Amino acid sequence: MIHSLLVANRGEIACRVFRTCRDLGITAVAVYSDADADALHVREADLAVRLPGAAPADTYLRGDLVVAAALAAGADAVHPGYGFLSENAGFAAAVQEAGLVWVGPPVKAIELMASKTRAKELMAGAGVPLLAPVDPAMADEDNLPLLLKAAAGGGGRGMRIVRELGALPGELQAASAEAASAFGDGEVFAEPYVERGRHVEVQVMADAHDTVWALGTRDCSLQRRHQKVIEEAPAPGLDDSLRERLHEAAVAAARAVGYRGAGTVEFLVSAEGRPYFLEMNTRLQVEHPVTEAVFGLDLVALQLRVAEGEPLPQPEPPQPSGHAVEARLYAEDPARDWQPQTGTLLALEVPDAPGLRLDAGYTGGDTIGVHYDPMLAKVIAHAPTRPGAVRLLARALERARIHGPVTNRDLLVRSLRHPDFAAARLDTGFYDRHHAGLTAPGPGDPATAALAAALAEAVRRTAPAQAVRTGARAEAVRPAALAEAVQPGALAAGGPPPVRFGAWRNVPSGPQRKRYRGEPDGAEHEVAYRTPRTGAPEPYDAPGVRVLAVRPDRVTLELDGVTRHFTITTDPDADRVYVDTPGASYTFTALPRFTDPATHTAPGSLLAPMPGTVVRVADGLAAGAAVEAGQPLIWLEAMKMEHRILAPASGTLTALHAVPGHQVEVGALLAVVQEDPAPAPVPEETA
Repeated sequence: MIHSLLVANRGEIACRVFRTCRDLGITAVAVYSDADADALHVREADLAVRLPGAAPADTYLRGDLVVAAALAAGADAVHPGYGFLSENAGFAAAVQEAGLVWVGPPVKAIELMASKTRAKELMAGAGVPLLAPVDPAMADEDNLPLLLKAAAGGGGRGMRIVRELGALPGELQAASAEAASAFGDGEVFAEPYVERGRHVEVQVMADAHDTVWALGTRDCSLQRRHQKVIEEAPAPGLDDSLRERLHEAAVAAARAVGYRGAGTVEFLVSAEGRPYFLEMNTRLQVEHPVTEAVFGLDLVALQLRVAEGEPLPQPEPPQPSGHAVEARLYAEDPARDWQPQTGTLLALEVPDAPGLRLDAGYTGGDTIGVHYDPMLAKVIAHAPTRPGAVRLLARALERARIHGPVTNRDLLVRSLRHPDFAAARLDTGFYDRHHAGLTAPGPGDPATAALAAALAEAVRRTAPAQAVRTGARAEAVRPAALAEAVQPGALAAGGPPPVRFGAWRNVPSGPQRKRYRGEPDGAEHEVAYRTPRTGAPEPYDAPGVRVLAVRPDRVTLELDGVTRHFTITTDPDADRVYVDTPGASYTFTALPRFTDPATHTAPGSLLAPMPGTVVRVADGLAAGAAVEAGQPLIWLEAMKMEHRILAPASGTLTALHAVPGHQVEVGALLAVVQEDPAPAPVPEETA
């Protein structure tokens, strides 16, 4: 029996495993880096052991330190979670050699599936359908498009799509370099890229008593940068024969390697319905909750049962019920090339309702750093039908309170409500086709939300934190325009006298103006309001809007006869205000009256879009080099992803400050490109 379990991981998956530990009466042991000293998984553990350092290579990827931590804490067993060392055969062997129970598959199974190239050879012998590999050295136009993949690891690292033969050598080099950096193995292989293919996988669970369950299918086709965003079970739109073929292939793959525990066999399904083996993940998957919801199982509890040598509860898996959909909530900006975001997460609250589940690695007040994956949480919805589950999930995300760094929440809601998703027209090119529409400004009403923020601020500065009610007809939002210089901040009756300085006069009953910049779109909104002698702020010059109630954290307005509520949260340290409504959420930054000239940079300056590490610069790049518009110049690594810094225009590199290996802060000057002058117009010839 396992009495004490160390989870060799962090964040959401560590918290998820600890939840099952509590249910089973098992002591939960965490490990943590210095960057995670106050992380949620540390707070939820019964015991925690420090791994000195911050970077993954110094902490969570140090198998020797993790094993030592387990022994120091008196743990009986180690659960690897996903990522980090979860598919590292050497780590699994070290855990067992230390006398600890390994909550995972046999070391031999991990070794056989660790290399995608070797795994494909093994699967061919087991009769599992495969894509024919392509030798990059022999590739020609008939082989295009090609998909380059790292032989080790996953998560989209070292993966490239090649559509032009001339780009193949450079992409091979880039893929190999990224794979070596991420996994310590630069081996890359090529195979045909299947256009409009679906990513469909089968969850397997096996014990040491010759029982292998195939727990249905999952569709994970909605991906960005080859990483999953939305997953669901069962995979919609598959006929019975295809489902049966996938189940049989997954069971054959598991039996071929003597598998035990939880694993996932991944397939690419072509538009014609032909399945091809991709890889087998010898661990628990991020998207396992949708399978748990449909089958009514706790997969972590089953992992522990199998690790203790017990058989699965029955020869056949339970019958599935209903449909489940999962959305991964990332701290990233989809409109800006999916750039990860950092900072303080002020609030993360998802409505609690039947059929909803939240697996989170953060709570309000936690800090999102640069060292780890930007996933904050997973929201899962389960309902009797697919449309019901999709509707429940979209509404839950829409009503969630998420304050702090920019997230992909709006993209998730729009994705779930997109006609192609609703009709189950799914493939891995979904975001390539629909990205622009899914990240465009939405149909909401940010101007009225900005008005609500300004009214709440007026009350917060001038009145006690209690509702101020008025029946007076208000006069709403003025169009954004350059405001005349007025001292900000109306003062309620009974407050200090009007402030006078320079040529300005602050009159409490006169119109006050407030400017906000919306995030992440950058649109500016100017609102005007006044505070009459009654002390209740009201909009200025906007017929049809009536203020029903105003307090610092909540504003109620009547707009064209419809009552609407606005919940206001202020972050004074960042001059930000968050406005949540039942149908949309808005983030505003209060703008100063005058522009700070220090915020301007020289034309052509390349600034770090996020804190991270410079991993490389373009070959031969130095001051004085000629560059082309759109040419990748610098590669930054942040939150487990590489980001390219491109030349903004064709011209000359006049300065290069980026050095491989150096860490940079957001906004750091990396390089400067001086744009080539436009050629002088050629005079027309005259007769």
